[in-house]
Amino acid sequence: MPIRLTAAAVSDIGPHRTSNQDAAFTASWGAAVADGVGGGPSGDLASAALVHRLVPSPLRATDAEDLLVRIREANWDLRAHVQRDPSLQGMATTFTGLFLSAAGNLLLAHTGDSRAYLLRHAQLERQTRDDSYVQALVDSGLLAPEAAASHPRRNIITASLGGGEEDVISVAERAPIIGDRWLLCSDGVSDYLDDEEIGLALLRHRTVEESAAALVSLALQYGSRDNVTAVVCDIAEGPAGAEDAVFAGSARELFHESLDITA
Repeated sequence: MPIRLTAAAVSDIGPHRTSNQDAAFTASWGAAVADGVGGGPSGDLASAALVHRLVPSPLRATDAEDLLVRIREANWDLRAHVQRDPSLQGMATTFTGLFLSAAGNLLLAHTGDSRAYLLRHAQLERQTRDDSYVQALVDSGLLAPEAAASHPRRNIITASLGGGEEDVISVAERAPIIGDRWLLCSDGVSDYLDDEEIGLALLRHRTVEESAAALVSLALQYGSRDNVTAVVCDIAEGPAGAEDAVFAGSARELFHESLDITA
């Protein structure tokens, strides 16, 4: 049975930031969110350039290895930006994406602390592990999981994409079920909403557009001090199309014509 994604992205700069460093895209064949790494230069350029370089046309990866190759190629483009403009040295971005494989499975790509959640049969389960200092403390037993959300160093990440050969990203295969609902989000959502609040927002709203908007609105109501981006994807029956991606956040504000993605 062929499957497709029905997806929508909502991104808000938030009241405490002067630029939106979150980038996102949606299509029937894939969706993703990227978040420029805080503390580095041009996070908005890093996230937008990576997304635009990765999906200038429909991306239908044959398998996990094929997707890894394509992400590495997009990552090399970040290095090209730095080579042209040394003031960009250190720019980097997280990335969490969901793509349809040629075999009809889902490929989940992840690095950094943007997250993926799966709502299946009204049960929410987180599908990614944060590449972060705080997550390492939790994993080692030095920090209780419930204390992670308020830890003062929760925004320090241990993996990202910045054009380096040593950059690490994982790709895992997931079996889709019609009716599954996925959430991909930046930490402007996940740092301020717990799993119960996220699950309820995904359950209460029928359409992906309503769900994404509700999550962003709720995170802002809870005082998010970051850019806030939510991408909601439903697994639906039917073949994926070949349409171009729809962009949000910095990927919409910084159009690919101005990003010089041909390097």
